[in-house]
Amino acid sequence: MARAVKGAASTAAAAGRPTGSPDRRPLYFAAFLLLADAALVALIIAFVPYTKIDWDAYMSQVDAFLEGERDYTKIEGDTGPLVYPAGFLYVYSAIKFITGGQVFPAQILFGVLYIVNLSLVLLLYVKTEVLVRLLCLSKRVHSIFVLRLFNDCFAMTLLHAAMVLIIYHKWYLGLIVFSGAVSIKMNVLLFAPSLFLLMLKAMSIKGVFFALLGAAVVQVLLGIPFLLTYPVEYISRAFNLGRVFIHFWSVNFKFVPEKLFVSKELAVALLVLHLTTLMVFAHYKWFKHEGGLFRFLHSRFRDATSIQKLISCKPTPSTLSKEHIATVMFVGNFIGIVCARSLHYQFYSWYFYSLPFLLWKTHFPTPVRIILFVGVELCWNIYPSTAYSSLLLLFMHISILVGLCCSPTENPYVNKRT
Repeated sequence: MARAVKGAASTAAAAGRPTGSPDRRPLYFAAFLLLADAALVALIIAFVPYTKIDWDAYMSQVDAFLEGERDYTKIEGDTGPLVYPAGFLYVYSAIKFITGGQVFPAQILFGVLYIVNLSLVLLLYVKTEVLVRLLCLSKRVHSIFVLRLFNDCFAMTLLHAAMVLIIYHKWYLGLIVFSGAVSIKMNVLLFAPSLFLLMLKAMSIKGVFFALLGAAVVQVLLGIPFLLTYPVEYISRAFNLGRVFIHFWSVNFKFVPEKLFVSKELAVALLVLHLTTLMVFAHYKWFKHEGGLFRFLHSRFRDATSIQKLISCKPTPSTLSKEHIATVMFVGNFIGIVCARSLHYQFYSWYFYSLPFLLWKTHFPTPVRIILFVGVELCWNIYPSTAYSSLLLLFMHISILVGLCCSPTENPYVNKRT
């Protein structure tokens, strides 16, 4: 079910191609996947009924914004108040302008978005030398894009675009696009800790500062209409990290009693677990080549002979491999998924496209990888979720995480042997 294109030289020789010539078969297969999935998306739009969930609420919120409302506490829809940053309003205002607020043309637009997103993901897979045939096999993700029209679709497409830029070491532009993704939905921040650690490995402290400053400027510019009028209302609603989701809609931790599910104690425990797991992976996996996270940080200060050198000099070596960048970002996000208190059905799009990549980073036998993939997909397609389905999902998430923890660490740098 998976094709790894490592060892292309030996494969080329066996196929009669000149040694060192690029193996284009992954590109051809990726193109085939795109065409096949484009046809499937068209069939879904044509024959599967649209499901009304948040579209009307999105349009109501956009209407309030376009009519001049800038107080976030007064921008609401039939499913509740607006809780997304300003980028969401700009994106869906543009969608309303293009589609007239009609569902069918919006579905076509989201179908195009689905193919653009898939193209970006396939590029990530090809450039990291893994191409997996499972990327088009999710009923739930197709539904999220073309039958539900969720804002998660735009956020994750921009996130994948940012990752493409970053694997090509376009850090500054990548951070700007990353910030744009955050402005549509804050779940993208689950990638932020691992992205920050990668920046420390690849950039000078001055470079990290200016990249983060660029990302912050994007948020300020997008939020100016609200920051100049009702700043407290905007920040408290758009960047509320303490929201408690409804127990009924959660796909994970459904086996936990509702009273405990909404408690601050569980939230704090999961946050501590999240941060601890990130630290363990950072120290023992992502910075293993450098002797651990703390030794790496110490070396940045030890090797600097002056404040100017500390701020301006990059670590040596500093050119990260594409595989390492994708692995660290995908795993960092997955850790956040495992430790999330509530996952609604559309949240599956947050990590589905990384799931085959993560499974093939483990040393599980291929049948086990496929069983885990199918099992996760099955849990996300059980409606409503049950205590048993959420417990099974948690078990499979933890199994994948353990497999990643026990897998060998990839070479983090370009042209440098460990």
